[in-house]
Amino acid sequence: MKILLIEDEPGLVSVILRGLTTAGMEVSVAADGKMGLEMAQTHNFDVIILDIMLPGMNGIQVCKEIRKQDDAVAILMLTALSSTENIVTGLNSGADDYLAKPFKFAELEARIRTLARRSRVASTPKSFISIADLEVDTVSKTAKRNNKSIALTATEYNLLEYFVKNQNMVLSRIQILENVWDIDFNMGTNVVDVYVNYLRKKIDNGYDVKLIHTVFGMGYIFKEETADETSN
Repeated sequence: MKILLIEDEPGLVSVILRGLTTAGMEVSVAADGKMGLEMAQTHNFDVIILDIMLPGMNGIQVCKEIRKQDDAVAILMLTALSSTENIVTGLNSGADDYLAKPFKFAELEARIRTLARRSRVASTPKSFISIADLEVDTVSKTAKRNNKSIALTATEYNLLEYFVKNQNMVLSRIQILENVWDIDFNMGTNVVDVYVNYLRKKIDNGYDVKLIHTVFGMGYIFKEETADETSN
């Protein structure tokens, strides 16, 4: 686990550095706000431990600047100012948690591990893509509409996944060939139209809200639209 410690008290830095290193963590240290911000913006860390009272740039300012670039990294704010107002200010600046000084090292380590677990879960890409009542699972390579499983061939699934990942965009037949069949030129084949029709029968037939639409002269668009809207 990679930790960035932004703290200007040498004694506290020494204690935290020794404890976290012993616990198997990789720790980088910045002694002021500006240096800490630069390190946070140029390197990847799992958790940032950030003191509020820092020279050059205070922790609140540093936290706000980090959040402009990175929503995922976990930030634990250290503060000697443990009033509710100061804690709320820290959390509102983008911190995930706070720890009031003085603190026990065991509590600091526990907070760090909890934040790191949350951060990993939050940064895990979602496997489900939804539109209307259609849900595609990109991990299991399956699809459901209105909670009913749809039996798809491998090619039909690949076409559907390409559509849902590019919903509301007009896709030409050449784009579809390149991304679903890995063909980078038009062979004069109507394979795209054939498979779009296969897919339509499986995901649109019987539903008032249609998802696959023909854009004449251009290709196809995958979007939520009722039959009435389509006819207008």
